Amino acid sequence: MKDKIQDIQETIVKSPVWKSVFRHGYADTPRNRILMIASNVFLHLHPSKLRRHGLTLRYTWCAGGLTFFFFLVTVVTGVLLMFYYRPVAEYAYNDMKYLQFDIPFGMVTRNMHRWAAHAMVIMVMLHMFRVFMTGSYKPPREFNWVVGVLLLTLTLLLSFTGYLLPWDQLSIWAVTVGTNMARSTPLMGSEGPLAEQVSKLTGLVTPRYDARSLLTAGTVVAAPTLLRFYVLHCIFIPIVAALLMIVHFWRVRKDGGISGPM
Repeated sequence: MKDKIQDIQETIVKSPVWKSVFRHGYADTPRNRILMIASNVFLHLHPSKLRRHGLTLRYTWCAGGLTFFFFLVTVVTGVLLMFYYRPVAEYAYNDMKYLQFDIPFGMVTRNMHRWAAHAMVIMVMLHMFRVFMTGSYKPPREFNWVVGVLLLTLTLLLSFTGYLLPWDQLSIWAVTVGTNMARSTPLMGSEGPLAEQVSKLTGLVTPRYDARSLLTAGTVVAAPTLLRFYVLHCIFIPIVAALLMIVHFWRVRKDGGISGPM
């Protein structure tokens, strides 16, 4: 039995999937101790040298760097907006109008936040298109491709959760339509595939407790939804996205830098 377990462990460690995630073994040797330090995100994030093609604009489009730049713009402008905005149904719309028309440079700050968010969505799509067309998702970069897909999902969720914060008719009804789609989520949506079977087993997948209610904090878009979207938009999703960005940048360096042209 012990031999079988060891064989399974060796098969997993030698598999391409394992090697795409972990670059060295875990034996306690001087070489591995050095590699652990060299592979640390914070100790060895930046490379000692860059390949010449990594600075070529016509190949990279600088799409990844521009995506991160627009993320920083949204973070800085978003923090400024948080000083004047209260995520409460009674005040949210009036705070947005007060910020837009009465606060000095308030409209500029809000528009910078909005257009930087739009630009971030566009640039992350262009970045993934460039990576796909140049084959930069192939081994040993497949793990970083998965991280990039997760970052794309978080970028779209950031846009979706921020859409409700003005708390006007356009945002309320747009989010109502968007959250209604969550009813069709497989396994977790009350109207999705296999929802009936899951509901019989757990009793959780109902119109009151499903993927849609998880987003709206209830059965309709109301004041609790605004607070939930505010927390997701300003705290939870940005922190997760920032952590994944650290891993993403680190893996670019560890995988040999930006992939070169064929």
